[in-house]
Amino acid sequence: MAGKVKITSSKEKRKNMINCVIAVIVAILFLFPIYWILAMSFKSDAESFGKLVTYYPHHFTLEPWIKNFQDAEFLSSLRNSVCIAFLSMVISLVFGIPAAYGMGRYKVPGRKVFLLTFLVTQMLPASLMLTPMYLIFNKLHLLGTYLGPSLAIASGSVPFIVVTLRPYFKSVPTSLDDAARIDGCGVFRSFFKIMIPAIRTGVITVVVISFLGGWNDLAYSMTFNVKPDMRPLTANIYKFQSKYGTKWNCIMAYGAILVLPVILLFVFLQKYIVGGLTAGAVKE
Repeated sequence: MAGKVKITSSKEKRKNMINCVIAVIVAILFLFPIYWILAMSFKSDAESFGKLVTYYPHHFTLEPWIKNFQDAEFLSSLRNSVCIAFLSMVISLVFGIPAAYGMGRYKVPGRKVFLLTFLVTQMLPASLMLTPMYLIFNKLHLLGTYLGPSLAIASGSVPFIVVTLRPYFKSVPTSLDDAARIDGCGVFRSFFKIMIPAIRTGVITVVVISFLGGWNDLAYSMTFNVKPDMRPLTANIYKFQSKYGTKWNCIMAYGAILVLPVILLFVFLQKYIVGGLTAGAVKE
């Protein structure tokens, strides 16, 4: 009996070791592009264009980063990205969270049709929505403003918020509502004081995803912000390409600045994001 346990234990250790090795290899494959962006961003022009490929900066320099932050167009694009991402996030939360609350806590007639419609809208590509939205925003004088692309981005984020948070609201015990009413809480006060804290993990998840949706947007911002000075970071990375060549180190520094908020958000809020997505997917 002891021999069998020992053999089983050694097999489990060997299996765990193999799984760890595979996990490390997969992590390296996925993280190598990020490492390459960072390494290239600290190389000089001579090393970037050299015939010999170097896997780390032999001549470390901050010049590509300094050039970006000294560029007025880059700072303007950075401000535009922050404004569009924040505004689209706020619009998504204002419309998405109450809709998810209503769908999860009340028996809304035709709620299955609504949910199916939300799921279908998640499958539609952004290119399909550009022409009708452009015509509508043109009549509403929203072209060349932060509100135009923010509304377009929020139109895709709201269905995601509803589908994600509805199971959360549905899983909150109704006894909390009854206790809140006994204490004199109205619908709105109960919503903000009890419901939102009760589903904090889900709210953090949709906040992060909504912000990243606006931060990473290219199609809507390029289409609706017809003024060059209104375009975000994702739309201005081409400026380092010219007929004389491509400044790869500056492009990599630009890209590193663009992906840095995404990396930081996932590093510090990973447990909330993963837990929120998985919990929202299985709760009913």
